[in-house]
Amino acid sequence: MNLAQKLGYPANTKLLMIHADDAGLSHSENMATMQSLQNGLVNSCSIMVPCPWFYEMAQWTKQNLQFDHGVHLTLTCEWENYKFGPVLPVSEVPSLIDSNGHFYKKREQVREHATAEDVRKELTAQIEKFLAYDLSPSHLDSHMYSVGSRPDLFEVYKELGLHYKLPVQRSRELSDMVGLNEGSPIKPEAIPVDKVHIGDISYFEKGQLWDYYAGVFDDLVEGFNVILIHPAFDEQEMQGVTVNHPNFGSEWRQIDFDFFTSDFAKAQIAKDDIQLINWTDIRNIL
Repeated sequence: MNLAQKLGYPANTKLLMIHADDAGLSHSENMATMQSLQNGLVNSCSIMVPCPWFYEMAQWTKQNLQFDHGVHLTLTCEWENYKFGPVLPVSEVPSLIDSNGHFYKKREQVREHATAEDVRKELTAQIEKFLAYDLSPSHLDSHMYSVGSRPDLFEVYKELGLHYKLPVQRSRELSDMVGLNEGSPIKPEAIPVDKVHIGDISYFEKGQLWDYYAGVFDDLVEGFNVILIHPAFDEQEMQGVTVNHPNFGSEWRQIDFDFFTSDFAKAQIAKDDIQLINWTDIRNIL
Protein backbone atom coordinates (compact mmCIF):
# COMPACT_ATOMS: atom_id res chain seq x y z
CA MET A 1 0.00 0.00 0.00
CA ASN A 2 1.24 3.47 -0.85
CA LEU A 3 0.66 6.55 1.30
CA ALA A 4 -2.61 7.44 -0.42
CA GLN A 5 -4.02 3.98 0.21
CA LYS A 6 -2.88 4.04 3.85
CA LEU A 7 -4.82 7.30 4.23
CA GLY A 8 -7.91 5.76 2.65
CA TYR A 9 -7.66 7.21 -0.86
CA PRO A 10 -7.21 5.59 -4.28
CA ALA A 11 -3.63 4.64 -5.12
CA ASN A 12 -3.33 7.30 -7.85
CA THR A 13 -4.48 10.23 -5.70
CA LYS A 14 -2.56 13.50 -5.85
CA LEU A 15 -1.94 14.24 -2.18
CA LEU A 16 -1.08 17.86 -1.42
CA MET A 17 0.23 19.70 1.62
CA ILE A 18 0.66 23.50 1.55
CA HIS A 19 3.25 24.10 4.21
CA ALA A 20 4.48 27.37 5.75
CA ASP A 21 8.07 27.36 6.97
CA ASP A 22 9.74 29.85 9.33
CA ALA A 23 6.97 30.64 11.83
CA GLY A 24 8.65 32.25 14.84
CA LEU A 25 11.19 34.08 12.69
CA SER A 26 9.49 37.46 13.20
CA HIS A 27 6.22 39.07 14.23
CA SER A 28 5.36 39.59 10.55
CA GLU A 29 6.04 35.94 9.75
CA ASN A 30 3.83 34.90 12.67
CA MET A 31 0.90 37.11 11.71
CA ALA A 32 0.98 35.99 8.08
CA THR A 33 1.27 32.32 9.06
CA MET A 34 -1.65 32.58 11.46
CA GLN A 35 -3.84 34.26 8.85
CA SER A 36 -2.77 31.76 6.17
CA LEU A 37 -3.82 28.89 8.43
CA GLN A 38 -7.09 30.52 9.45
CA ASN A 39 -8.22 32.03 6.15
CA GLY A 40 -6.04 30.57 3.40
CA LEU A 41 -4.96 27.25 1.95
CA VAL A 42 -1.99 26.65 4.23
CA ASN A 43 -2.69 23.48 6.21
CA SER A 44 0.65 22.90 7.94
CA CYS A 45 3.44 24.99 9.43
CA SER A 46 6.68 24.58 11.31
CA ILE A 47 8.10 26.82 14.02
CA MET A 48 11.68 27.96 14.59
CA VAL A 49 12.44 27.53 18.29
CA PRO A 50 15.68 29.60 18.53
CA CYS A 51 14.14 32.77 17.08
CA PRO A 52 13.08 35.81 19.17
CA TRP A 53 9.43 35.54 18.10
CA PHE A 54 9.06 31.82 18.93
CA TYR A 55 7.20 32.64 22.15
CA GLU A 56 4.43 34.55 20.34
CA MET A 57 3.87 31.73 17.84
CA ALA A 58 4.01 29.07 20.56
CA GLN A 59 1.41 30.86 22.67
CA TRP A 60 -0.94 31.25 19.71
CA THR A 61 -0.46 27.65 18.61
CA LYS A 62 -1.21 26.41 22.12
CA GLN A 63 -4.62 28.07 21.80
CA ASN A 64 -5.11 26.73 18.27
CA LEU A 65 -3.92 23.14 18.40
CA GLN A 66 -6.25 22.20 15.55
CA PHE A 67 -3.63 23.58 13.15
CA ASP A 68 -0.87 21.20 12.10
CA HIS A 69 2.46 22.38 13.51
CA GLY A 70 5.95 20.91 13.58
CA VAL A 71 9.46 21.82 14.68
CA HIS A 72 11.56 23.67 12.10
CA LEU A 73 14.93 22.43 13.33
CA THR A 74 17.41 25.27 12.94
CA LEU A 75 21.19 25.25 12.52
CA THR A 76 21.67 28.34 10.33
CA CYS A 77 20.85 32.05 10.35
CA GLU A 78 21.16 33.37 6.82
CA TRP A 79 20.30 37.03 7.40
CA GLU A 80 22.73 39.93 7.17
CA ASN A 81 21.68 42.08 10.15
CA TYR A 82 19.21 39.87 12.02
CA LYS A 83 20.92 37.22 14.14
CA PHE A 84 20.11 34.39 16.52
CA GLY A 85 21.92 31.37 17.87
CA PRO A 86 21.43 28.12 19.74
CA VAL A 87 18.86 27.37 22.40
CA LEU A 88 21.67 25.87 24.49
CA PRO A 89 24.46 27.98 25.96
CA VAL A 90 27.05 28.56 23.27
CA SER A 91 29.68 26.94 25.48
CA GLU A 92 27.82 23.62 25.12
CA VAL A 93 27.68 23.63 21.32
CA PRO A 94 30.78 25.57 20.21
CA SER A 95 30.97 23.95 16.77
CA LEU A 96 27.61 25.46 15.75
CA ILE A 97 28.46 29.14 16.18
CA ASP A 98 30.50 31.89 14.59
CA SER A 99 32.82 34.27 16.43
CA ASN A 100 29.83 36.31 17.68
CA GLY A 101 27.91 33.34 19.07
CA HIS A 102 25.38 33.17 16.23
CA PHE A 103 24.49 30.32 13.92
CA TYR A 104 26.47 30.23 10.69
CA LYS A 105 24.89 31.83 7.61
CA LYS A 106 25.44 28.94 5.21
CA ARG A 107 25.00 25.17 5.10
CA GLU A 108 28.57 24.89 3.85
CA GLN A 109 29.81 26.33 7.14
CA VAL A 110 27.70 23.82 9.07
CA ARG A 111 29.21 21.06 6.92
CA GLU A 112 32.72 22.29 7.69
CA HIS A 113 32.45 23.05 11.41
CA ALA A 114 29.53 21.25 13.11
CA THR A 115 30.06 18.07 15.09
CA ALA A 116 27.31 15.46 15.10
CA GLU A 117 27.26 15.51 18.91
CA ASP A 118 26.67 19.28 19.06
CA VAL A 119 23.95 18.97 16.43
CA ARG A 120 22.27 16.20 18.41
CA LYS A 121 22.39 18.20 21.65
CA GLU A 122 21.08 21.41 20.09
CA LEU A 123 18.29 19.86 18.04
CA THR A 124 17.17 17.80 21.04
CA ALA A 125 17.08 21.00 23.10
CA GLN A 126 14.94 22.70 20.44
CA ILE A 127 12.45 19.83 20.43
CA GLU A 128 12.34 19.69 24.24
CA LYS A 129 11.71 23.44 24.45
CA PHE A 130 8.91 23.05 21.90
CA LEU A 131 7.35 20.26 23.99
CA ALA A 132 7.71 22.31 27.17
CA TYR A 133 5.13 24.74 25.76
CA ASP A 134 2.54 21.92 25.70
CA LEU A 135 2.61 21.83 21.92
CA SER A 136 1.98 18.61 20.01
CA PRO A 137 4.37 18.48 17.05
CA SER A 138 3.18 16.68 13.97
CA HIS A 139 6.65 16.28 12.43
CA LEU A 140 10.23 17.47 12.21
CA ASP A 141 11.67 19.40 9.29
CA SER A 142 14.80 21.45 8.75
CA HIS A 143 15.53 25.12 8.10
CA MET A 144 17.46 25.38 4.83
CA TYR A 145 17.62 21.56 5.00
CA SER A 146 20.85 22.06 6.93
CA VAL A 147 20.53 18.60 8.48
CA GLY A 148 21.55 17.39 5.03
CA SER A 149 24.89 19.18 5.20
CA ARG A 150 26.65 15.87 5.94
CA PRO A 151 25.50 12.25 6.11
CA ASP A 152 26.25 11.94 9.84
CA LEU A 153 24.12 15.01 10.59
CA PHE A 154 21.31 13.54 8.52
CA GLU A 155 21.51 10.38 10.61
CA VAL A 156 20.98 12.51 13.73
CA TYR A 157 17.86 13.98 12.10
CA LYS A 158 16.43 10.55 11.33
CA GLU A 159 17.30 9.28 14.81
CA LEU A 160 15.43 12.19 16.41
CA GLY A 161 12.35 11.29 14.38
CA LEU A 162 12.50 7.73 15.65
CA HIS A 163 13.15 8.81 19.24
CA TYR A 164 10.22 11.23 19.34
CA LYS A 165 8.01 9.02 17.14
CA LEU A 166 7.54 11.79 14.60
CA PRO A 167 7.74 11.75 10.80
CA VAL A 168 10.66 13.71 9.38
CA GLN A 169 10.41 15.55 6.11
CA ARG A 170 12.56 13.77 3.55
CA SER A 171 12.82 14.20 -0.19
CA ARG A 172 15.28 13.10 -2.83
CA GLU A 173 14.89 16.58 -4.37
CA LEU A 174 15.85 18.34 -1.14
CA SER A 175 18.81 16.00 -0.65
CA ASP A 176 20.00 16.71 -4.18
CA MET A 177 19.58 20.45 -3.53
CA VAL A 178 22.03 20.36 -0.62
CA GLY A 179 24.37 17.81 -2.18
CA LEU A 180 23.47 14.92 0.14
CA ASN A 181 23.88 11.47 -1.35
CA GLU A 182 21.35 9.25 0.38
CA GLY A 183 22.49 6.20 -1.55
CA SER A 184 19.73 3.61 -1.87
CA PRO A 185 16.14 4.71 -2.55
CA ILE A 186 14.20 6.08 0.41
CA LYS A 187 12.10 3.30 1.89
CA PRO A 188 8.31 3.83 1.62
CA GLU A 189 7.89 3.51 5.39
CA ALA A 190 9.99 6.67 5.75
CA ILE A 191 7.15 8.61 4.03
CA PRO A 192 9.28 10.53 1.52
CA VAL A 193 7.83 13.52 -0.29
CA ASP A 194 7.43 12.56 -3.95
CA LYS A 195 7.54 16.13 -5.28
CA VAL A 196 8.57 19.38 -3.59
CA HIS A 197 7.22 22.55 -5.19
CA ILE A 198 9.13 25.68 -4.18
CA GLY A 199 9.57 28.99 -5.94
CA ASP A 200 12.86 29.76 -7.67
CA ILE A 201 14.72 33.07 -7.75
CA SER A 202 14.41 33.14 -11.55
CA TYR A 203 10.60 33.34 -11.33
CA PHE A 204 10.80 36.07 -8.72
CA GLU A 205 13.29 38.20 -10.66
CA LYS A 206 11.09 38.02 -13.77
CA GLY A 207 7.97 38.94 -11.77
CA GLN A 208 6.50 35.48 -12.40
CA LEU A 209 6.33 33.98 -8.92
CA TRP A 210 2.52 34.24 -8.82
CA ASP A 211 2.41 32.58 -12.26
CA TYR A 212 4.64 29.77 -10.99
CA TYR A 213 2.28 29.07 -8.11
CA ALA A 214 -0.72 29.21 -10.45
CA GLY A 215 0.86 26.46 -12.53
CA VAL A 216 1.77 24.23 -9.60
CA PHE A 217 -1.71 22.75 -9.33
CA ASP A 218 -1.37 21.36 -12.85
CA ASP A 219 2.11 20.01 -12.08
CA LEU A 220 1.22 17.78 -9.13
CA VAL A 221 2.30 14.16 -9.33
CA GLU A 222 0.42 11.10 -8.18
CA GLY A 223 1.65 10.66 -4.62
CA PHE A 224 2.78 13.08 -1.92
CA ASN A 225 3.28 16.71 -3.06
CA VAL A 226 4.40 19.54 -0.78
CA ILE A 227 4.30 23.22 -1.68
CA LEU A 228 6.82 24.99 0.57
CA ILE A 229 6.14 28.68 1.19
CA HIS A 230 7.24 31.40 3.63
CA PRO A 231 4.35 33.84 4.18
CA ALA A 232 5.08 37.24 5.71
CA PHE A 233 4.31 40.89 5.00
CA ASP A 234 6.42 43.25 2.93
CA GLU A 235 6.76 45.90 5.57
CA GLN A 236 9.47 47.50 7.68
CA GLU A 237 10.19 44.60 10.01
CA MET A 238 10.59 41.96 7.29
CA GLN A 239 12.44 44.39 5.03
CA GLY A 240 14.95 44.78 7.86
CA VAL A 241 15.21 41.05 8.47
CA THR A 242 15.73 40.22 4.79
CA VAL A 243 17.86 43.19 3.69
CA ASN A 244 20.10 42.33 0.71
CA HIS A 245 18.45 38.91 0.46
CA PRO A 246 16.01 39.00 -2.48
CA ASN A 247 15.38 35.25 -2.57
CA PHE A 248 12.80 34.55 0.12
CA GLY A 249 12.89 38.25 0.98
CA SER A 250 9.98 40.34 2.26
CA GLU A 251 8.50 41.00 -1.20
CA TRP A 252 8.70 37.29 -2.06
CA ARG A 253 7.00 36.36 1.23
CA GLN A 254 4.20 38.85 0.61
CA ILE A 255 3.50 37.12 -2.71
CA ASP A 256 3.41 33.77 -0.88
CA PHE A 257 0.80 35.15 1.50
CA ASP A 258 -1.25 36.89 -1.19
CA PHE A 259 -1.42 33.90 -3.51
CA PHE A 260 -2.27 31.22 -0.96
CA THR A 261 -5.02 33.31 0.63
CA SER A 262 -6.51 34.30 -2.75
CA ASP A 263 -9.85 33.20 -4.19
CA PHE A 264 -7.96 32.12 -7.31
CA ALA A 265 -5.85 29.60 -5.39
CA LYS A 266 -8.88 28.33 -3.49
CA ALA A 267 -10.60 27.63 -6.79
CA GLN A 268 -7.59 25.62 -8.01
CA ILE A 269 -7.61 23.40 -4.97
CA ALA A 270 -11.21 22.40 -5.68
CA LYS A 271 -10.09 20.19 -8.56
CA ASP A 272 -11.40 16.64 -8.14
CA ASP A 273 -8.04 14.85 -8.24
CA ILE A 274 -6.38 16.83 -5.41
CA GLN A 275 -6.64 15.72 -1.77
CA LEU A 276 -5.27 17.95 0.98
CA ILE A 277 -3.36 16.18 3.76
CA ASN A 278 -1.01 17.31 6.52
CA TRP A 279 1.69 15.86 8.76
CA THR A 280 -0.81 15.04 11.50
CA ASP A 281 -2.58 12.72 9.07
CA ILE A 282 0.72 11.02 8.35
CA ARG A 283 1.80 10.85 12.00
CA ASN A 284 -1.46 9.15 12.86
CA ILE A 285 -0.84 6.24 10.48
CA LEU A 286 2.76 5.61 11.50
